[in-house]
Amino acid sequence: MSDASPVLATDARRVAVMTVLTVLAGAVDSVSFLTMGKVFCALATGNVLFLSFALAGEGDVSVARPATAIGAFMVGAAVADVVLKRLADRGGPWFVAGLVCEAVLLVCAGALALAEHGTGAVPADDDRGVVALVALAMGVRASTALRVHVPGMPTLLSQTAIAELINDVLRRPRAALRGMTAKQRLARTRWTATVGGIFTGGVLGTLLLVPLGTGRALLVIAAAVLLLAVVGMVARPGGAEPAESG
Repeated sequence: MSDASPVLATDARRVAVMTVLTVLAGAVDSVSFLTMGKVFCALATGNVLFLSFALAGEGDVSVARPATAIGAFMVGAAVADVVLKRLADRGGPWFVAGLVCEAVLLVCAGALALAEHGTGAVPADDDRGVVALVALAMGVRASTALRVHVPGMPTLLSQTAIAELINDVLRRPRAALRGMTAKQRLARTRWTATVGGIFTGGVLGTLLLVPLGTGRALLVIAAAVLLLAVVGMVARPGGAEPAESG
């Protein structure tokens, strides 16, 4: 079979979608950390560390905020896993449903932030409801991305992708993208897109979204997720959902 197969073309489209979601995750974490008081709503590892610092009485971090984020993330991931699996088993639009659910939760978080704090930031010692809603949305995202299962593209973290990319470059230091097979190029593209996507999202979130304030920034991210869901629904051939990898 040729390397330029239709399956790989589909994989390339999947990589493009997951790259956009990765950028948006970076934006979510820039907004949450910089405007919601030292908490990561997408990067669960960061919250585990913050919670450990707080329990140890160091780092000027409260116990409540990272604990809220971790708990909400877990609930979102668990509920989404059950619901998306049932939709998938029935042949329903599970991928679009996951994105829409994420966007709705982000809209709720943005509306709550605007209602309670106006166009500014969420006070670090107040309103864990916004943190919980955003973390719920990111838990849903985690289960949606896991079900799509594009290797090296969980959309929420980049550590594994960095290690995979470094190992690949060390194994093939002289191999440029043109000197690889299509599968090798796609793999390196996935890892690069994950690392670059998180970084790009963080930069864009900091420069463009953080100045808007928590509420408006979350609404912008929610609109981007909804737009991606609409594009995905229109673009997929015959209404087919992304295939699940075993």
